[in-house]
Amino acid sequence: MRLWIGLYLPQLPLEVFSPNWSTDTGCVVLEHERVLAASPLARAAGVQLGMRRGGVLMLMPEARIVERSPEREAEALHAVAMALLQYTPQVAQAEEATLLIDIGASLRLFGGIRALCRRVRASLCALGFSGFLSCAPTARGTWMLARRRAGRVLTIDSLTRRLDRLPSTLPPPARAFATWFEGIGCADLGALRRLPRPGLQRRCGRALLDMLDAAYGMAPELFEWIEAPTSFHAKIELFDRIENAEKCLMGAQMLVQQLTGWLCARQLAVERITLLLEHERGRVARPPTAVEIALGEPTWRDEHLVRLLRERLAKLVLEAPVIGLALDAAQLQPMAPPSESLFPEPGGSEEDRVRMLELLVARLGPDNVLQALPQADYRPEVANAWVPVHQKVRESVRAAQMPPDVQSLPRPTWILAKPIALLMRNHRPFYGSPLKMASTPERIEAGWWSQTQTRDYFIAEGQDHTLYWVYRERIVGAAEDANPRWFLHGLFG
Repeated sequence: MRLWIGLYLPQLPLEVFSPNWSTDTGCVVLEHERVLAASPLARAAGVQLGMRRGGVLMLMPEARIVERSPEREAEALHAVAMALLQYTPQVAQAEEATLLIDIGASLRLFGGIRALCRRVRASLCALGFSGFLSCAPTARGTWMLARRRAGRVLTIDSLTRRLDRLPSTLPPPARAFATWFEGIGCADLGALRRLPRPGLQRRCGRALLDMLDAAYGMAPELFEWIEAPTSFHAKIELFDRIENAEKCLMGAQMLVQQLTGWLCARQLAVERITLLLEHERGRVARPPTAVEIALGEPTWRDEHLVRLLRERLAKLVLEAPVIGLALDAAQLQPMAPPSESLFPEPGGSEEDRVRMLELLVARLGPDNVLQALPQADYRPEVANAWVPVHQKVRESVRAAQMPPDVQSLPRPTWILAKPIALLMRNHRPFYGSPLKMASTPERIEAGWWSQTQTRDYFIAEGQDHTLYWVYRERIVGAAEDANPRWFLHGLFG
């Protein structure tokens, strides 16, 4: 089924200049010294569309007045289009700040039209914009419904009835003839369609008839789809200096939305991203602060990336105010296919576990989340090596570390980073209580190439039946210092 979503952004000029326009102290956008858009607070103060700058300042001296910038509006509309590529690769830009999305092939993937519309609205909100959504079987019909905020229809018959009630001057080619339509009593599109086609074409031109035929599904529609670039780099200028890194999260979320759409359009997944916090320029210029996020597994989902950025920004202390943000996708991989298992894995999938580890790394730091990497050494403190959890270790290397003759010997669950010297009472080692040896000794003598260690290890038992891994240094010489010294090196579970 061919189905389109139309997204009309009527507040785009206002929102480009003021991201918090709904709660702004009063933002007004001017074009040729006349009001083009005004925030709700400015309208409440009496500011009206078409009013001159002097009238605005008279009614609201504290109003924030900015000039319209078509370049910035085009960049914002392109950012929205990039984010929508995560739902379908067929996104086209239409007239008057409207985007058309062919979502007929995406309905089952996203759970139907209602769920897909909710996701589109959520993406638009994450980008900091607001708009009106429509849905129809034709692209031009969707455009007209979005421009008049006329809702959604799913069949041609419903679309025909809905379009017939819309104003006759809604199509752009018909607006130049508004006076003539009013004189002949042609108020809606239904009446316009009942006019003789040859006379209407001679009077208004072929463009009007072509648009009507396309809207009502009587003519084919061709569009030039928006293509994702070969590499990703997005940036935004902030509307004020930010001195708290956590407040950069909203801007970072806008960039991540664009990244998600780009990744889906290119069928790629990202392994590392870099968020650049840009500072002042000019004489006090300083290099941007880089926030790098390294992922254990490639991903293309925005929720996980935003969660990791939130953790990193919460711990970051800025050395200078931030005036802009930029996002780069450093390492990319082809998008992995979904899992082929029939039933879900107990305790979550491998992707869930990787995401949990990545979140811990972002919250605690890479030096505090480690994975075990045994080494081929008989000395326990050397054999038990730890490396960052995001460091990739080949399974062949991991499996070849443990010496074969050690695998069958008992080892404690927890080995201390530094052995603890034990007290001696009645010629027995003491740790909370006298320790009783519960095993025969295991001699470990190694390290002749760096630092020779010769120890006799025992499993010792305390009075509370806790098992410890202790060792005795071998006696060397006959001096008073040659008495055996005992150390606690591990604890059994």
